[in-house]
Amino acid sequence: MTERESMIWPGTTRAAGRAAREHAELPLRGWARVVVRVAGSGLLIATAAIHLDLYLTGYRTIPTIGWLFLLQVIAAFGLGLAVLAIPGRLVVPGRLAAAAGAGFALATLGGYILSVWIGLFGFKEVRTAAGIVAGVVEVAAFVVLAALALAPAAANAPAGGAAGAWATFPARIPPAAARAAGMTAATLTVALVLLGLAAAGASSTPPAATGTALKTATIGGTTVVTNAKGFTLYSFAPDTPASSKCYGSCAAYWPPVTGTTAAGQGLPGKVATITRTGGSRQLTYNGHPLYTYIGDTAPGQARGNNLNLNGGLWHEVPASR
Repeated sequence: MTERESMIWPGTTRAAGRAAREHAELPLRGWARVVVRVAGSGLLIATAAIHLDLYLTGYRTIPTIGWLFLLQVIAAFGLGLAVLAIPGRLVVPGRLAAAAGAGFALATLGGYILSVWIGLFGFKEVRTAAGIVAGVVEVAAFVVLAALALAPAAANAPAGGAAGAWATFPARIPPAAARAAGMTAATLTVALVLLGLAAAGASSTPPAATGTALKTATIGGTTVVTNAKGFTLYSFAPDTPASSKCYGSCAAYWPPVTGTTAAGQGLPGKVATITRTGGSRQLTYNGHPLYTYIGDTAPGQARGNNLNLNGGLWHEVPASR
């Protein structure tokens, strides 16, 4: 080996080693961004799937709320696909899609919390496992998509590679973006606290017509049984005269009517009671356990009639058969 060769070889080795390290680090940054994109997209699509299930199994007949659920489904699917499909080289569109997805997740979470606490458009939400899961997924979607929207672009990464990019990332965030991120973090913290309070304090079922008389009313030309406030009562096809098949989220959408047989005095049919799991007494009429429907927001409505939801058909209960 000549002296010239011995002088070139170490430099060449160092250059080759540096190039190899940089080449190894670039795919790592690319794959990390892809993983975050896929995670954010998947979380948005998951929220869309949950809201689609809620729409189909209990909310589609509720005025305004039903259409909002359908709009949430469409928006979540669209934003999720946009986050996933926009190429990484299109930095600005990708950031905009991620920011829109984060804003959507936070807005949806806020709507859920408001509907649990004070109600929206005349409708007050009840606590269900699906609602709580959707809230948690929306929080996760916001965190992931906000990180994706604020993450440094690969083209602006310093020569130090991925480690250098993340080490200098805070210094390269524009002041306006930093302030926005701080406000967003504060908002998220408040949202998490409110979600926890909503999960802990929300009622799992709306107030039932306990200890009140049953009545009749004419709705759509049919004389039906109502509770004391005039809300239509329903029967559930899978039930038997001795047992209810509606529990869990079903009972959240279709609250069972509890009370005593004295509540049915003066009606042409037979009023009795059955014992639900947990010991409460549910009223029955002519052998049908009785329920109200959360989609009925005022007396005289029968939006639950002939619906196939929560595992079976629902019918308004006629005063006589």
